[in-house]
Amino acid sequence: MAVLIEAISVVVRRSSIETRFSGGWGEFLNRVPNNTLRTDEDLARLGFMSPPDVEAFIRRLELGGLTFLHDGKALDIAVVDQMQGPTIKVEWLEFAHISLIGTENKVAACWLFEGPRIAAGVHMPAKEMMLATPDGWTYENSLSAKYKYIPNEDIQENIKW
Repeated sequence: MAVLIEAISVVVRRSSIETRFSGGWGEFLNRVPNNTLRTDEDLARLGFMSPPDVEAFIRRLELGGLTFLHDGKALDIAVVDQMQGPTIKVEWLEFAHISLIGTENKVAACWLFEGPRIAAGVHMPAKEMMLATPDGWTYENSLSAKYKYIPNEDIQENIKW
């Protein structure tokens, strides 16, 4: 299975939450600041629209016992951009823009991959994967279909409040 990646996503290993996060899964849920949490059996993903919000959430996770960076690599937590993929090296995560079955539409997705990396490219666990998306999610109304980057200095004039 894979998790949908939209905007700037914080992706956390579920095994790390269960073994290293103070209070485990229940306390992790208490620290979730928005309604974008989506999970599969291996990963938990939350989406954010701005880097400062990502940084604040990662700090909350680190205070709970998780580690973002170790020796220049993501240990328990990864930051993944919808268009570019992981922002730093992540050995346990695979990222790709994948096609939705029966359409020409593509979405960004991540999944846990801990196997040997035999060659360059994307390592798929299967030809088809289930994708964890928000309840009621449709491609037509998603950030995947309507992606637009707005620099911080232009937000006031581009977003309706």
